[in-house]
Amino acid sequence: MDTEIPANGTTSTPETPRLLRATCAPELAPWLRQEVEDLGYEIEHKDHTGVEIRGLMRDAMRLTLRLRTAYHVLQRFADLKAKDSDAMYEGAIRLPWERVIPPDGYVTVTSTVKNDSINNSMFANMRLKDAIVDRINGVHGHRPDAGSAGDRSVVHMYWNEDHCRISLDISGRKLSDRGYRRIPRRAPMRETIAAALLAETGYDGSAPIVVPMCGSGTIAIEAALIATGRAPGLLRSNFGVQHLLTFDHETWSDERAEARKLRTPGQPAPIVVSDIDPEAVEATRKNAVTAGVDHLLDFHVCDFAETPMPQDPGIVILHGEYGQRLGNQDDLPETYARMGDFLKQKCGGWEGHIFTSRELSGNIGLKPARRVPFEHGGIDCRLLKYELYSGTRRTSITG
Repeated sequence: MDTEIPANGTTSTPETPRLLRATCAPELAPWLRQEVEDLGYEIEHKDHTGVEIRGLMRDAMRLTLRLRTAYHVLQRFADLKAKDSDAMYEGAIRLPWERVIPPDGYVTVTSTVKNDSINNSMFANMRLKDAIVDRINGVHGHRPDAGSAGDRSVVHMYWNEDHCRISLDISGRKLSDRGYRRIPRRAPMRETIAAALLAETGYDGSAPIVVPMCGSGTIAIEAALIATGRAPGLLRSNFGVQHLLTFDHETWSDERAEARKLRTPGQPAPIVVSDIDPEAVEATRKNAVTAGVDHLLDFHVCDFAETPMPQDPGIVILHGEYGQRLGNQDDLPETYARMGDFLKQKCGGWEGHIFTSRELSGNIGLKPARRVPFEHGGIDCRLLKYELYSGTRRTSITG
């Protein structure tokens, strides 16, 4: 058994760098790697679901506050050799949980299990939970509550054959749950995917961006956060790290203050959003208010083809319906053909993008310069990039 006990930042004990893992959806790994490297970290290991670095708790906090495409930030707690649930329990109950989990707190266990002796990951979660609370009860005479809420102390287990790695989840709930999408509408895009799409386009707020068919506004709101340099973690007030006995309030406050300094002064280039459904535009407006970026968005209720385009060219992103969860499958080919016409007729000189299922991408009538694969809600999707020639008529925003 190999164990690392997180140091309490409130003491004078020097903290030892530990393995930190930022996780993501499989298709987002390239953009997560870029984010972590842009923050100045050297990646020790990378795979299709995350990256690993060596760092202090301060670094774990920084990643939690600043990463846009990550799901969780995990701090390694121990590695066990366990062939079955009994061996895992015996190893886990010897770990000093009383140093990190409050006896009067609440703990959630999550896991990824690939072990032939386990046919239900919920059983593995229960056994690890039992080891944690039994250990704490043995030390303090009472034990924390446990359940699936995930809003306080969270422990994650990755168990592959006989290797079992146990980590503290610094994030708690997924980092993609920014907290601003109070009105999600139907089949909304996850925030991390929207951030990756924008990263792929190179968007930084210096040029206009137009988002017709805005839905609940995720792409536009993420664009506004990027354009203003606002760290996504600042939108949330509750993270797993805050519920650990090792939580250092001063370091957390310092990291939040440093994240606030990233804000970009001034007004970014126009961010135009539209939808033919007034309720979608209103949902976008309300979500943008919650995110604190509504003043940066220019809202329009109209068919996507009538979306007013700023005078200066920039980026336009259309997120069409797929027909599997939204939209009438019979009508969609014509809709996608109209999208192609919109890009040709009104977006000359712009960089055009359409995000849709691979199945429907052939109906657009334009040859993409680039196809980037994504998975969205279990659907095989593509971000299609179109280089549009200038010289066609554009309608300017008035008023």
